[in-house]
Amino acid sequence: MEAVHQINADFLTLEKIGDIVSNKIKLSLSDKSKSNIKTCRNFLDQKIDQSDTLFYGINTGFGSLCNIRISDNEIEKLQIRLVISHACGMGDEVPQHIVKLMLLLKIQSLSYGYSGAHFDTVLRLIDFYNNDIIPVVFQQGSLGASGDLAPLAHLSLPLIGMGTVYYKGEKMESRQVLEKFNWKPLRLRSKEGLSLLNGTQFSAAYMTWCLLESKRLMKLANLTSAISIDAFDCGLAPFDGRLHKIRPHKGQQKIADFILKTLQESEIAKSKKENVQDPYSFRCVPQVHGASADAIKYAEQVLLTEINAVTDNPNIFPEDDTILSGGNFHAQPLALALDFLAIAVSELGNISERRTFQLISGTRGLPPFLSPDAGLNSGLMIPQYTAASIVSQNKQLCTPASVDSIVSSNGQEDHVSMAANAATKAHRVIQNVERLIAIEFMTAAQALEFRRPLKSSDVIENIMNQYRKVVKPLKDDRFLSHDMHETVAFLKTLKL
Repeated sequence: MEAVHQINADFLTLEKIGDIVSNKIKLSLSDKSKSNIKTCRNFLDQKIDQSDTLFYGINTGFGSLCNIRISDNEIEKLQIRLVISHACGMGDEVPQHIVKLMLLLKIQSLSYGYSGAHFDTVLRLIDFYNNDIIPVVFQQGSLGASGDLAPLAHLSLPLIGMGTVYYKGEKMESRQVLEKFNWKPLRLRSKEGLSLLNGTQFSAAYMTWCLLESKRLMKLANLTSAISIDAFDCGLAPFDGRLHKIRPHKGQQKIADFILKTLQESEIAKSKKENVQDPYSFRCVPQVHGASADAIKYAEQVLLTEINAVTDNPNIFPEDDTILSGGNFHAQPLALALDFLAIAVSELGNISERRTFQLISGTRGLPPFLSPDAGLNSGLMIPQYTAASIVSQNKQLCTPASVDSIVSSNGQEDHVSMAANAATKAHRVIQNVERLIAIEFMTAAQALEFRRPLKSSDVIENIMNQYRKVVKPLKDDRFLSHDMHETVAFLKTLKL
């Protein structure tokens, strides 16, 4: 029987999203969500029919045009034109897995019944998700303030038979895929275009992927650093729990404990050490990785609040007979957290490159560039160059986006978050850090070859045995880009 996740008011966690995505679980609406959506829509329809009050974006223009009344017979036309006029994205296409997350998060937000979306509109979004119909969305265009307007407009265009989508690997006009399923383009009722375009689902979808990946990379960085610590013949005293008890940052304590447990049975770790201290990039792994782990945890808390919230405007409260216009679309919480997340994950790559540098430096009984015949062979000289270039790019990408703001909409939107730029930058940083960890892993594995016959711990030796089926030890120079890409692929398969 096919697994189905019911969209409901239960708290949506990262783990649950990861399960839905990785296992390709379909979506449906719970009875409560159906009731919430219908109750809100019915209230809004009655309110418009029975009142002459101006409601922003429902019977008025948008942005600085908010005081212009729209006649009742043009309200639906207003919503269609909103979607069309706001589809102004440029740049590279958003990766399809991120767009699918956008669909999931938009469905979740609309399901609470404070947005006024019609039941049929939410069902069509679910149809798109379940059938892997992925709208073409562009990375540039959102200021992260009045919602992720341009990206969400592109997400919404196919609902009304416009724009393009991917379906079964083919890029096509949305009308073609609607015809395949015998679906008619949706009519957008009052407020629906605004419900679809307002919200932070572009930035939040990127942040969801970034956090899922950051948590995986955090585990990989800890494992890889443990391998490097043994490969560089470091002592284990810096990981003694007593040190971390008297400076009890949670991330620091957890990672020190992991390193100690991973290496405590290692023959290399138990061997006599000639060096009194080790470089910071080895000795301070708990402090540096731990700080990043704590920052990732903070960013996760911000995201979870956001994806379990309603972020469009105005919001409708049927139980209070009220429609309120506010600013829940403003993505400042995400912008700040995304900048912090990018910096925190970047630091995992920064310190990783330093360990790579130390391992090839020809010290601690290791040959220069970890080559058995350095001189004739360059060994692992140039992978460190690659790592250095990636680290440098990350430093440039980590300039905060959230400190910038540019006035828009004729001064009505006079402070914006730039969360979308923070999101796309963080995405690039995290992809880069995966590559940096892979380079360190490959380097540490090569360094371990020079510690034989001594062995590392059973955990590490088991991983090395798996890895050597994919990437062989380096003897004479060879095409290392292949090894580096194979290492990235191998690390994706590890269950940590």
